[in-house]
Amino acid sequence: MRARRPAIAVAAALAAILAIAGLVVILAAHDSSTVHHPSGPGIREPDQGARHVRAPAAGFHYASDPPTSGPHVPIVPRAEDGQLSTDQLLEGLELGDVVIRYGDPTARAALVALAQRAAGRFSRALSASGQAVILDRRPGWPGITAVAWRRLLRASSPADTRLPAFVEAWLGRGATR
Repeated sequence: MRARRPAIAVAAALAAILAIAGLVVILAAHDSSTVHHPSGPGIREPDQGARHVRAPAAGFHYASDPPTSGPHVPIVPRAEDGQLSTDQLLEGLELGDVVIRYGDPTARAALVALAQRAAGRFSRALSASGQAVILDRRPGWPGITAVAWRRLLRASSPADTRLPAFVEAWLGRGATR
């Protein structure tokens, strides 16, 4: 009987260690930070930095179109809907805004409704705080592209159910959040 006690003690210690390790894994999976938790809707794009300088004219290419990170002059977006410059787009994303680029003018009403459900009416102050959904209309742009800092999601219509999930997941989570 005495020989079984050390084996039972070892088994109990091993079970306790496994239980603690399991708890750590479960708690880490519920971490909502984006710094070390890359999962979420959309494609994760390469980190091209957030330097506040004009992008080099020669030899530099953004990893995606529209870009999801990279050098830019910090200009806060000024309007809810219009054509954003690359600097405005990247500054908004860095702050935590979500930008939805579209080309078909018939998609506008549904996208405005999505933006207002998620973030309320646009204001420059809302954008500067990283809490705005901004529409970037580009005539001829194919489909709809939702963009957040280092995230990109392509959709064929404003009815795509992935769009609200993308906005909810990434709104307010810019480069340092």
